[in-house]
Amino acid sequence: MKRNMNPLIVSRKLFLVLAALLGLVFSSASAKELKILALGDSLTEGYGVEKEEAYPFLLEEALRKKSHKKVKVINAGISGSTTASARSRLKWYLRAKPAIMILALGGNDGLRGLSVENMKKKLGETIELARSKNIRVLLAGMQMPLNYGPIYTTAFKNAFFELSKKYRVPMIPFLLKDVGGVPEHNLEDGIHPNPEGHRIVMGNVLEHLLPMLKK
Repeated sequence: MKRNMNPLIVSRKLFLVLAALLGLVFSSASAKELKILALGDSLTEGYGVEKEEAYPFLLEEALRKKSHKKVKVINAGISGSTTASARSRLKWYLRAKPAIMILALGGNDGLRGLSVENMKKKLGETIELARSKNIRVLLAGMQMPLNYGPIYTTAFKNAFFELSKKYRVPMIPFLLKDVGGVPEHNLEDGIHPNPEGHRIVMGNVLEHLLPMLKK
């Protein structure tokens, strides 16, 4: 003699099966998403321009056009930040599980005339943390205006190349190539890129990021 199953039990089992299937779908989608963390200062945040005009947003759009992967570029730029907070900020963003980090800090250290050696130390600690979590690093090089003196400007510029060589990480030789010192590509302050400047910066980043995505 057949026993009729309780409808509530059947419904509950069906719910659990559907929940499990949905979980597989979402975890699969999440696994396919490539997260890139842009850790920087006002240049990354997009000071003086709309969020959609800043280079991280433009970079995400460009990558999606060039790749079949689902890409998410996380804008982790904070105006005025220096390398002193770099490691702690990366530690906070680890929860997002980025696969790649664009490390674009040091500009404010230079503008304030801070120690180049200390800047290198802080950037190095941040790179080490990223590597310990299997996050690949793209280091963005920066340069200072000549009025900071030849000794400081040379040491500052070389610091990024030295870090790239020491940790064997790829780098963008100069994040603001074709933007820094070009009035028509900057806001009135002469420091921060305007929308056109951000498009150029995005191209500078994209050039060195694409080879990393092919590995």
